[in-house]
Amino acid sequence: MKQKEAYEVAVVGATGAVGRTMLSILEERDFPVANLTCLASARSAGSTLSFRGGEITVQELTESSFNGIDIALFSAGGSISKQYGPIAVAAGCIVVDNSSAWRMDPQVPLVVPEINVSTIGDSPGIIANPNCSTIQMVMALKPIQDLYKIKRVVVSTYQSVSGSGQKAIEELTAQTRAVLDGNPANPEVYPHQIAFNCLPHIDVFLDNGYTKEEMKMVNETRKIMGDDSIEVSPTTVRVPVMVAHSESVNVECERELNLTEVRECLTAFPGVKVIDTPANNEYPLASSAAGKDEVQVGRLRIDLANPRVLNFWVVGDNLRKGAALNAVQIAEKLIGQ
Repeated sequence: MKQKEAYEVAVVGATGAVGRTMLSILEERDFPVANLTCLASARSAGSTLSFRGGEITVQELTESSFNGIDIALFSAGGSISKQYGPIAVAAGCIVVDNSSAWRMDPQVPLVVPEINVSTIGDSPGIIANPNCSTIQMVMALKPIQDLYKIKRVVVSTYQSVSGSGQKAIEELTAQTRAVLDGNPANPEVYPHQIAFNCLPHIDVFLDNGYTKEEMKMVNETRKIMGDDSIEVSPTTVRVPVMVAHSESVNVECERELNLTEVRECLTAFPGVKVIDTPANNEYPLASSAAGKDEVQVGRLRIDLANPRVLNFWVVGDNLRKGAALNAVQIAEKLIGQ
């Protein structure tokens, strides 16, 4: 896109958990924003959000919202992205979309900047931000793929409630209080109680027995890594954690692994932090990853039965690298930062 000193930026879904995090990260990273437009539903219009020491009034999202906007960061759900993404592009705006609406469209790049920024091209319209659980996994897989060529991945996720939005955070808080007080926990966001529980069910079930979330991990991993031969077998689980997703990953490679080499390649990869000193009880935790930009990897070990297989634990803040940070990083690449 045309290089400028500062850009007209819009955040769609600005009042949601990811939208608010986008505002924070734009400010933290000193993104060159000339003017920031915060867009949301009519219900949220008129409320205010803090940005760079001031208050910005939220506007209702309409078809004319994108006139004069250079970059729009969308985080308002797939139906909104499907409807308004093309409208924004027609108005001359580049869209970075956090929903699943465009991810598997062959004409739309699905981007993790550290891995495949070159897929954006010279004239992007819509750029898709991958699923949060996929982003943190591929951040750890990419350096391993480059060295050893991955054949198969078996992953089990332990995903925080913030991945379902602000109402889910409130539900976990309310249910925890209710259970501790001896009262019933009434589920509304989830089909079952989430407090003190684990739900092996994220998104809707499909005909093949997998959930939509699980199939996102299969398909998005292949597209981001540029390798349709990688087999992915996922199980996604919602757990009673506020922020940060954790994943147990088992990776089969084409050749025998060297653990020292694996540690070195992960340590050198931008955006990855290795925390792996079990003797000192040091390994990635959701509580320590929350609020952090890096993806944390630990519990690195060669499989007991197969020297070509690696096991590891990876944790990341799903609101930051899993969503808002990745979107802002894409925007930074667009403007040449």
